[in-house]
Amino acid sequence: MADSDLAQLRQQIDSIDEQLLELLNQRAAVALDVGKVKESDPNAIFFRPEREAQVLRKVKELNKGPLDGETVARLFREIMSACLALEEPMKIAFLGPEGTFTQQAALKHFGQSVKTLSLGTIDDVFREVASGAVNYGVVPVENSTEGVVNHTLDSFMDTSLKICGEVDLRIHHHLLSGPQTREESITRVYAHQQTFAQCRKWLDAHMPHLERVAVSSNGEAAKRLRDEWNAVAIAGEMAAELYGLKILREKIEDWPDNTTRFIIIGREDVAPSGKDKTSMLVRMKNQPGALYHVLKPFNDNGVDLTRVESRPSRSGNWSYVFFIDCLGHQQDEALAKVIQELQQQALDVRLLGSYPVAEI
Repeated sequence: MADSDLAQLRQQIDSIDEQLLELLNQRAAVALDVGKVKESDPNAIFFRPEREAQVLRKVKELNKGPLDGETVARLFREIMSACLALEEPMKIAFLGPEGTFTQQAALKHFGQSVKTLSLGTIDDVFREVASGAVNYGVVPVENSTEGVVNHTLDSFMDTSLKICGEVDLRIHHHLLSGPQTREESITRVYAHQQTFAQCRKWLDAHMPHLERVAVSSNGEAAKRLRDEWNAVAIAGEMAAELYGLKILREKIEDWPDNTTRFIIIGREDVAPSGKDKTSMLVRMKNQPGALYHVLKPFNDNGVDLTRVESRPSRSGNWSYVFFIDCLGHQQDEALAKVIQELQQQALDVRLLGSYPVAEI
């Protein structure tokens, strides 16, 4: 290609960039006007999960390439995050420390323009959201290979908080070393207990002699390497960048499609977006066929179940609570009928929230 042709193409890019910049600032100005209108309403909610999901869904549908729909949605996610932050950046609590996959999930869902707060336990995240100290919280709820996070499920038994969204995050575990690490002298590896389970086959095959030391999170595992010379850690790329660590081996998880689902907890109900999920807690009488009676209304009304988990009830021995995820919004006619039928036969039915299906 001649230099003149390349120069012409670059001029086209410059011209398009100028147009993009103008349009982005026009959008930001309109977003500011929306904020001013909402300020006059004392009950106004500035972040609307259903509206954001509809925008992301629409841009993916309108997209004609060559950028793929996921990339376009991520770009718009950041645009919306930046526009919303012009008023005041939202505060998002997550299960820390910094560098964990939960923080990565928070930024994936809300964009880079929010303020994130690292907390030590799932209970802490629930408390900060309930108190109003933060706008939303992000906690893990299940992994595709290791199952549910029971502590998260149990936390819903004692709270009125709502599930406002979900995030699916592909989990890639890397073997990391620190600035002081002597690779020939490594004797131990740090990681979260679930991470060890997700990388067990790789560790058995490649480093069976290492002592496996379980810590509270992969972020904590990464932090420990700053001052240790005979240890490595398993964590994600974000932790490696945050703590200045070297990646010795990439993607050592046993299953390449390893995915963790995170939920967004908040204080408000979410309106229908057109493509939603609903989560609920159902406590049944201690009797034969309890699970059958829970599932039957969903089958009779054609509502798709996506997950059913049982946990021991705190109200009595050998009594169980069922945590259920299904497709649809609680305002949908079919699901509203399911809820009504469950309420007639269950000891307790608590709606944990209806929220948009994850778009990115």
